[in-house]
Amino acid sequence: MNGNFSRRYFFFGSLLAGAAPAAGYGSVPSLRALGYKPFYDKLNVAAIGCGGQGGAILNDAARTENIVALCDVDENRAASNFKKFASQPKYKDFREMLDKEGKNIDACTIGIPDFMHATVGLACMQRGKHVYIEKPLTRTPWEARLLQEAAVKYKVATQMGNQGFSHECNRVAAEMVWSGAIGDVTEVHISATPGTHPTALQELPREESVPATVSWDLWLGGASMRPFSSDYVPYNWRGFLDFGTGQIGNWATHTAGPVHTALQLGAATSVEMITQVGKSAYTYPERAVIRLEFPARGGMPAVKVFYHDSCRTEDAEAYHVPGMENETILPPVNNLSDKGRPMGGRPAGGGPPRPAGFGPGPGAGPRPAGVRMGAGGPGVKVFGNPASPARPGILTGNGAVFIGTKGIMATSSRGEGVHLLPASRWAEYTLPPQLLTRSPGHMQDWIRACKGGDPSCSDFSITAPYAEWLSLAVIAYRVSGKLEWDSKNLRFTNSPEANKYVKPTMRKGWELKL
Repeated sequence: MNGNFSRRYFFFGSLLAGAAPAAGYGSVPSLRALGYKPFYDKLNVAAIGCGGQGGAILNDAARTENIVALCDVDENRAASNFKKFASQPKYKDFREMLDKEGKNIDACTIGIPDFMHATVGLACMQRGKHVYIEKPLTRTPWEARLLQEAAVKYKVATQMGNQGFSHECNRVAAEMVWSGAIGDVTEVHISATPGTHPTALQELPREESVPATVSWDLWLGGASMRPFSSDYVPYNWRGFLDFGTGQIGNWATHTAGPVHTALQLGAATSVEMITQVGKSAYTYPERAVIRLEFPARGGMPAVKVFYHDSCRTEDAEAYHVPGMENETILPPVNNLSDKGRPMGGRPAGGGPPRPAGFGPGPGAGPRPAGVRMGAGGPGVKVFGNPASPARPGILTGNGAVFIGTKGIMATSSRGEGVHLLPASRWAEYTLPPQLLTRSPGHMQDWIRACKGGDPSCSDFSITAPYAEWLSLAVIAYRVSGKLEWDSKNLRFTNSPEANKYVKPTMRKGWELKL
């Protein structure tokens, strides 16, 4: 092992420390008073958002812990889990649930639209509740910083639901880069398939009657009032600039994960929209290419990160990986068995087989060409263009390509596959020694932290800075030109227009503060 491991290692110290008492911090009386429990006691978990992915993480937590309350503004969306957990109290307003059930709640899972993540997460942390918040954590950089500071102030265990951070391939990818396998990385390309939500709309959806099962005012929360439309609820909100983060939050949060970890990315210094097709004042475009720049970090050089949104092989913007014209760019998921690394029997989240729309499970091969995932379940209106079949030499699908001075590495999906290019080099390659500790599963990682164990792999100290730079790309959709970012002061130094989108505008009574 060479010296690159030590000089290139910055965050993840908590994963290597092994400093938890044998019985867990919950066994220490002073820490038990802070809300931690011994490992042998079950957490009392409340779920805020009980349908779709919110329902998936609810059921993941329920495998080992107690579910004590459920909250969802859409009774129809939550119906199956409301029925499954029939004896638990049900609420539409999370504030009412926290007020009435707070003394019985240790921790909360939060699986709701992006624009309400910070609002609900902060309210839970202020009441001393540990929180698991689905990706992309927040819609704006200001909210990401707020949650990071709140976790410290209120001394709670946190986790973002970017399940790939817990996968073996994600960690192997980092160890490969740190071992010097591809040399210094100065350029990375991240891709995401076309989504199933609205894009490139030139007018807002027409008003519809609010279903009796939906509390529209509570669904909007801190957002400005507007007429109801089924183009927002229950799933397609993610395509709208005011509510979601498009494919950045839907898939780039996953595909950029190995990049953030392996390259130890901190704060970006700039972001710029390079190309955009189907620009809209209301939704994300049909496709785009965005460039972010990061400074040198420790022994790592400055790096440019290109995000290819909704890329297809036939698009002019598709990235042709240099010298790899005859190679399959992205690896299949769970592909390390031939290297002697077992993948285990569970997906990255650590739970049972994935529900429909969640993606490939253990042992699955590459996603079939043209198949789009994540439409939010049956009956949800689907928009957009399907993904195109993969072609040799071109980056398409969900993944990332690292361009190094000594070679090229690619990761796929949530960081659930990794290999070197060309294939001949990968066939001969021996994996480096393990450096990072391995995860018991993404949900279990958080549950362990809630009971006083090591901080989780997606603790907000790690993922809030990650969410910050991802949300800069969201702003680049709105404001053209190269935007210079001052992370310390949470502002763009050269664009008053871009600064309007750093912090959300909240309705009266919904303002956020620590």
